Amino acid sequence: MARSPRAPWSKANPRKRAGKASTRLTSAEKATAKARARRAGRPYPNLVDNMRVAAKKAGKTKTSGRKRSAAKANTKKATTKKVASKKAARKTARSKTRAASSAKKRSAKRATPRKATSRKSAKSKREKDPRGGLTAAGRQAFAERDGAHLRPGVTKKVSEMTPQDMRRKGSWAVRFYGRDPLPPLLDAKGRPTRLALSAHAWGEPVPRTVAAARKIAAKGERLLARYHRIKDSRTRGKS
Repeated sequence: MARSPRAPWSKANPRKRAGKASTRLTSAEKATAKARARRAGRPYPNLVDNMRVAAKKAGKTKTSGRKRSAAKANTKKATTKKVASKKAARKTARSKTRAASSAKKRSAKRATPRKATSRKSAKSKREKDPRGGLTAAGRQAFAERDGAHLRPGVTKKVSEMTPQDMRRKGSWAVRFYGRDPLPPLLDAKGRPTRLALSAHAWGEPVPRTVAAARKIAAKGERLLARYHRIKDSRTRGKS
């Protein structure tokens, strides 16, 4: 035979069993329970109506607790969203600031005129042949600035030279490589100086040693001697 369930009043108080203090109904809750018992035709006080009122009270408490939890969660979510929004705004502001700064720098760079030294250096490079000597533009610049009538170096073979070619090349060779003391032919990095590179403009190998430079000077002396012999012979022929 099935065992009938125990009545609530026959059970031990669960709050006492859990070690918690019992809650009592307030005067208003007791009045509600009494009215409920009267409508049902039950004598009061009774456990049924008291438990019903207590259950409603517990339900309200749970509902309010859930509402508080939901409100707390919503507040937390709103706070998180607000923080994320602020971070995004700061990031956007930083990006705009960087973009504006970059644009300002580019604008300033475009507006800044080139230095005169840079222009002068570029012009000097155009006037000087990197292999040695002057370019046509360089000779033209000297003519405009100093009134000099510079001509390209003589690169012909000796057999093809005119007396004037011999005089010009011989004079150049003695003036450049016959001087004493001889200026440096190599710079600190071991590259030929402009003095050494000028030999290329006159059809001679670029000297790297004093001996090589003196050899070009000796060739110049021979060319000058030959020029003077030709000149003297022509003078004697006229007389």
